[in-house]
Amino acid sequence: MLELTRITAGYDRRAPAVRDVSLSVGHSEAVGLLGPSGCGKSTLAKVAALLHRPDAGTMTLDGTVVRGWRHRVPREQRTAVGVVFQQPRLSADPRLSLRELIAQPLRSTGRRREVPARVAELAPLVGLSAELLERRPHAVSDGQLQRACLARALVLRPGLLICDEMTAMLDASTTAALVAVVEAYRAESGAALLAVGHDRVLLERWCDRTVRWDERAVERVPVG
Repeated sequence: MLELTRITAGYDRRAPAVRDVSLSVGHSEAVGLLGPSGCGKSTLAKVAALLHRPDAGTMTLDGTVVRGWRHRVPREQRTAVGVVFQQPRLSADPRLSLRELIAQPLRSTGRRREVPARVAELAPLVGLSAELLERRPHAVSDGQLQRACLARALVLRPGLLICDEMTAMLDASTTAALVAVVEAYRAESGAALLAVGHDRVLLERWCDRTVRWDERAVERVPVG
C-alpha cells in the first residue's frame, strides 16, 4: 500500500529532520510509528500524506511511484490518503462551520452532490450533533473539532489513513471514541493505517505492529 524508501526530508537541507528513513504499510495493515517529540516523525507523516516533498528517496502508493506533491499529485493518489493532525485548530479554517469543514474535500474534488448524504452519515459516527455542525471552530472544544477533522479525513473514503498524534490533545474518553471510529471504518473498508505518536501503550493496543523511530531506518527497530 505505502512504501517510503530512504526518505530524507525537512525544512532546511543542511539539517533535515528525517535522514535516510524507510517505512512500509501493507494493505489493510495498521502500523504504529513510535518516537519522542521532535524526532522527525511528523515530517515523515507529512511526506506520507503527500503534503511535503522529500529532498531524497521515493514514495510508492498502491504500486505507483509518487511524482508530485500537494495539488500536483494526481487526483486518484491525492484522494487515496486521509490525514488527521495533532492540533485541529491549526488544520481547520476558522471561517468554516464544522459541516463545511467536513465537506471541504468533496467540494474541492467536484463531488458537491454527495455533501448532504456523506456529512449526515459521518456526523453521528464521530459524535457530532446537528447543532454542533453549524458551529465554527472557535465555538467548539478541541475534542469536538478533532471529531470534525477525523470526519473530513474519512469523507472521501481513503484507502490509507494517517493519524499524526491525533489523540495527543484529547482526554481518554474522546481518544477511545475516535480510535473506535477509525477501527470501524477500517473494518468496513479495508483501509490501511499509519498512526504516529509517542504513547507506546496506545499504539501497541491499536496497531498490528509498532516500530520505534530510528533516524537511519525506522523499519529496522521493531518494538516488542
